[in-house]
Amino acid sequence: MGASREFALVAAAAVLSCAALSAHAAPIKLKIACTATSDCASAMVARDEGIFAKHGLDADLTLIGINTNIPPAIASDSIQIGGPTATVFLQAVDGGLDLVAVEGASIMDPVANGAIAAVARNGVTIKDAKDFVGKKVGAPGIGAFLHVLFRKWLIEKGVDPKSVNFVEVTFPTMSDALKSGSVDAVLTAEPFVSRIKAAGVGDVAARYAAELSRSEPIISYVSTRAFAEKNPDVIKAFRLAIEEAAPIVNSDREKAAAAISKFTKQPIEIVRLNRPNLATPQLKGSEFAWWVETMKQQEMLQSALDLNTLVLP
Repeated sequence: MGASREFALVAAAAVLSCAALSAHAAPIKLKIACTATSDCASAMVARDEGIFAKHGLDADLTLIGINTNIPPAIASDSIQIGGPTATVFLQAVDGGLDLVAVEGASIMDPVANGAIAAVARNGVTIKDAKDFVGKKVGAPGIGAFLHVLFRKWLIEKGVDPKSVNFVEVTFPTMSDALKSGSVDAVLTAEPFVSRIKAAGVGDVAARYAAELSRSEPIISYVSTRAFAEKNPDVIKAFRLAIEEAAPIVNSDREKAAAAISKFTKQPIEIVRLNRPNLATPQLKGSEFAWWVETMKQQEMLQSALDLNTLVLP
């Protein structure tokens, strides 16, 4: 056998060997965290349906009780990707954290907006916005999506948000908070609205998101800019997985419900009653413009945020 042919065979064997090693390479570990809503359903489905694994990711999904705790967890590298609401994300960037949205998770639409409610406990009469004055209202994160949206609704109804006493209450503990009387109302969404009503401890006082009727992002998948720039292959794999899982969330209610129930620890019978929030991977910085304007109106932002740098290209 000639030297050139020997070399060719050795080279071919090396290529095949590398390919085999690549095919069996250990998946990359990735820690992801979200709160107990359907907004991160694309990540839940991607994990449960093996889509993350298919794209070489060993994804660990963690439940975080309060949305405002997500940016610090990302910044400390306790997690690499989190699902903060748009308002929490913008506040974190405004506060100096170099975070960037790497993919879209969910957006507002008529169905999602209709699933959001302010729920008052039994014995508390709330018929319109002015009845919230002086009340103690539980929100799943001060400065988070539901809180900022509710404050916007109050302003549009001529009520000063400062006249309402807001406290943080996690989604899973809202029913107990209403039952104990520690709050007069909570800002929540399905399936928690249905659970509270089924428990007989409260009822809907306002469908404030439906009245505002917006279509901006609710939650985005966010990482530190340093992580995203240092790990382009991980971000690419994550994006591909989310883009594959999102259509399943939007079209297969049973698979979506199973994944949401597993992650949020909600009974699947309750989860099945409501459509998940619309999974929308596509995201542009300009989609945060209304949120920035709304938060400035509420004096929640100190700097001029550059919309062009909020989303990773």
